[in-house]
Amino acid sequence: MGFDGAIWPVHPSAMEIAGHGAFPTIEDLPAAPDACFVGVNRQATVDVVGALAQIGAGGAVCFASGFAEARGEDAASADLQAALVAAAGDMPILGPNCYGFINALDAALLWPDQHGCVPVAQGVAILTQSSNIAINLTMQQRGLPIAYTVACGNMAQTSQAQIALALLEDTRVTAIGLHIEGFGDIAAWEALAARAQARGVPGVARKVGAAERARAATVSHTASLAGSDAGAEALLERLGFARVRALTDFLETLKLLHCAGPLGGNRLASISCSGGEASLIADMALAHGLQFPALDAGQQTALRNALGPMVALSNPLDYHTYIWRDTAAMTQAWSAMTGPGIDLTLSVVDYPRTDPTDWRCTVEAALATRAQTDRPFAVVASLPELMPADIAAELMEGGVVPMCGLSEALVAADAAARIGAPHVNVLWPAPEIAAGTVMTEARAKARLAAFGLEVPRHRSVAVDEVAQAATGFDGPLAIKGEGLAHKTEAGAVRLGVAPGDAADVARRMGTETVLIEEMIGGAVVELLVGVTRDPAHGFVLTLGAGGVWTEVMRDTVSLLLPAKEADITAALNRLRIAPVLAGYRGQPAASQDAIVAAVTALQRFVAAHRDQVNEVEINPLICTPTRAIAVDALLQMSAED
Repeated sequence: MGFDGAIWPVHPSAMEIAGHGAFPTIEDLPAAPDACFVGVNRQATVDVVGALAQIGAGGAVCFASGFAEARGEDAASADLQAALVAAAGDMPILGPNCYGFINALDAALLWPDQHGCVPVAQGVAILTQSSNIAINLTMQQRGLPIAYTVACGNMAQTSQAQIALALLEDTRVTAIGLHIEGFGDIAAWEALAARAQARGVPGVARKVGAAERARAATVSHTASLAGSDAGAEALLERLGFARVRALTDFLETLKLLHCAGPLGGNRLASISCSGGEASLIADMALAHGLQFPALDAGQQTALRNALGPMVALSNPLDYHTYIWRDTAAMTQAWSAMTGPGIDLTLSVVDYPRTDPTDWRCTVEAALATRAQTDRPFAVVASLPELMPADIAAELMEGGVVPMCGLSEALVAADAAARIGAPHVNVLWPAPEIAAGTVMTEARAKARLAAFGLEVPRHRSVAVDEVAQAATGFDGPLAIKGEGLAHKTEAGAVRLGVAPGDAADVARRMGTETVLIEEMIGGAVVELLVGVTRDPAHGFVLTLGAGGVWTEVMRDTVSLLLPAKEADITAALNRLRIAPVLAGYRGQPAASQDAIVAAVTALQRFVAAHRDQVNEVEINPLICTPTRAIAVDALLQMSAED
């Protein structure tokens, strides 16, 4: 990399290493080094780190493995990691079990293997717990300027969030990319998000764990639907970071953020010289909710002047090849597709791997368009391999985003449009507690009703008391067997029962007691509202389609508590059934105020019992034009007051 500072190898017997004079011991060094790479076995690593701390070294990368990551095979490895942290004291360390870092801004790195970084003046910072993924990401040839690459390893002392927070202080860092295996200290991530917002540095994350199974102790539909990944999804959204799933999407999003920053919205314009490409991008964008606004009068006039009468004007635009090689006309047409109503303009260009000479006009037109309009502009190769590295670098130098792959470009646009300001209300921690017991439905409803949740009129009685109890109700009844977590699946729920038939129905339930309840009519929609305890992320609030559609539709959105009323409303509007809630095709709308009030009541209950609640679920919450009534409730708590 061309580092011009002093490099001091330490080796017990070698006189010289790679042209540098070696020192036999740490104590023989001429001064305390700024940063050290410790490449010895795990036992010796502890001693070396202790010696470096003693002489006041600036910090160390601990390369060796066999620490806490190996505790499944070696019970002593966790103790060894604790000893390493103790030996370091106040001296910062990276790892153990990590490759270290690359600083391509100052040509300074402590790294034991090949890498693909080159010196840059500014760029993105990438942090990952996996050293191998770090290597692979540096090898990208997509024109992305990488300023820092950090392999965080076990993070025995310094966490990924703390490292990222430190990198934010370098004003040459334009965006932060985080490959996350686990969050750890949530407060550190909140501090990172707040600082990133203050610095104007956007973040994108690739969080592993989407395939993890839900916790075995769960009893509610909420927990089985949300699983362990819903908390991570909700946390990243709360932090204001975009989440992507694939490493290629990760790199393309970072590239877009480096050039254009977060997008103001999801409104795109597309230009191509083929109708097939125009149709393809329009179809692919549907999956991401991206929009192609219609051309306004000014755009149409400018396009007609540039393209002549033979081209049908639309967005996406097939501009044909009438003006190919006419850089001025191409610039005029491409510039017309930008504007304040467009958040990102995409020009689809696939450069042939044989001879791209005749495609030079597209590079010049893209650079001229970006210079003249000062609007976010990207050149997109529909296949990643059809964006040559030298062209990508030239486009990037001129502020044009060279995007590798049509699918990746659309994911990146969606991600850049979703980046937002972090929430400031501090999350409620949810440490692991005993599973506890599941309350009867009647008991659960009584507890929740005390916090303002509306529930139907009901009575819990022994089976032989049903006939008399039913006379106190008017109209059809719901009869439910008690003591079952999933009553519907067990056939222990009967709806629309006439009061005179209640006793006979109750006897066939197979339970000693039953719940008699008034039927609620006038439903616009049925919702699921639940909260699960997630020790890694906090209390997860899940909203979704409820009743018999819960598992079929799997239409849910998750938030972390506490959630503001505006957040709850926004989450409801993101559901696929949101049009039904709003009154679909002339049907009455559900009362959004009543729904939000019901969710808020549930949140108040959880707030008052944070040390006890494991799971709580309302399914269904029957939503009418005026009310939101919890007709079924499940509550699992470790202990009662």
